[in-house]
Amino acid sequence: MLPLAFNLAGVEVLVIGAGAIGARKASQLIEAGARVTVISEDVLSPLPAGVVRLERRRYVRGDLRGFSLVVSATGDTAVNDVVVEEAREERLWLNVVDDPGRSSFYFMALHRQGDVTVAVSTAGAAPALAQELRTLVANALPDNLARVADSLRDERRRLHEDGMSTEGIDWRPRIRELLTAHDGGDV
Repeated sequence: MLPLAFNLAGVEVLVIGAGAIGARKASQLIEAGARVTVISEDVLSPLPAGVVRLERRRYVRGDLRGFSLVVSATGDTAVNDVVVEEAREERLWLNVVDDPGRSSFYFMALHRQGDVTVAVSTAGAAPALAQELRTLVANALPDNLARVADSLRDERRRLHEDGMSTEGIDWRPRIRELLTAHDGGDV
């Protein structure tokens, strides 16, 4: 497994199933900027604002066409079998909820502060453990990470504007300085 951060802004994503887990996955994807379509016979949980299209029906072969990423949250093994087969044929990224062995990607437990994201994964083996570890890590992090990232972005931008490269710079002392800055002061 290689953790990657995908830019999902404007990416067409299909969520199959509208129970609690499907709604939660749809919400996470929308927060990441994806254009989410949901296909589900029944809507068992409120769907998040921002769902582009809701089709109240069963999934049928061919529904994956036009999507880049798919989440199957049906809890129905027979439906998942068809989704997995079609996703492989179409070479799509697929997450089968509660079936990591048939998934090509996993959702991670996330903690966000501005542009800083800390992600924890158990490769689908124990999502509750990933969530607990995420909470432990989040509680140990300083509260000013978003401001530190903003400051470093500005400093890098200024160096680039001056025609300089930022590749050879040891940023660690500056990062430590910014992290230890008082919350009330300027960063």
